[in-house]
Amino acid sequence: MAAVGEAVHRIIVYGGKGALGTKCVEFFKSKGFWVACIDIAVNEDAHANVQVKMSDSFTEQAEQVTADVGNLLGEDKVDMIVCVAGGWAGGSAKAKSLYKNCDLMWKQSVWTSTISSHLATKYLKEGGLLTLTGASAALAGTPGMIGYGMAKAAVHQLCQSLAGENSGLPPGSAAIAILPVTLDTPMNRSSMPNADFSSWTPLEFVAETFYKWFRGGSGSERPSSGSLIQLITKGGKSELIPVQP
Repeated sequence: MAAVGEAVHRIIVYGGKGALGTKCVEFFKSKGFWVACIDIAVNEDAHANVQVKMSDSFTEQAEQVTADVGNLLGEDKVDMIVCVAGGWAGGSAKAKSLYKNCDLMWKQSVWTSTISSHLATKYLKEGGLLTLTGASAALAGTPGMIGYGMAKAAVHQLCQSLAGENSGLPPGSAAIAILPVTLDTPMNRSSMPNADFSSWTPLEFVAETFYKWFRGGSGSERPSSGSLIQLITKGGKSELIPVQP
């Protein structure tokens, strides 16, 4: 295992065992980054892992992850924290599964984004990058997926709050949220085998986008802090479309 201090660049991938997280771990490792994964399961390809303990208490889980990251990094800082944890659950306000699904969506998206944001205040370098994962669908009402829409809208609000003065983020750093429509993952292909895959955003495109934002620093390659960036794919071509204020 490579020591933290030996690497030129360092990244934490929250949700690093999921489909997009696994791609990010693989991609950034190939670019010479020291990569740490935070997830319920271990990613053997990462240089280090912080394993999240399942809990119904947000404070317990948040404190456990924060303490374990502190033990891992010590005084070292990271260049990037990408939070790609999340999931999907449907259901209207009438659904029997409403409470369960809302609870799950909150844990998967809001808990992880909040913890990532706090970690950024402690361990992100000045000028560093924090990315969160929202959803294009949550820019409007989501009557058929109430819990998902609420959770993702909360992530959007969090991202915009982090861009404000005295948010706690390091000087020169940026918080940016990606808002996918549908990501091209094995699970999505399995659950929607007859869909138009040419309208799904490839995972490689997302990882490459994060890397471009890192390399761009505070220049034109990186959107301004607080930006909500839609990932729109049509006919196999993916574009980044900022949400206008």
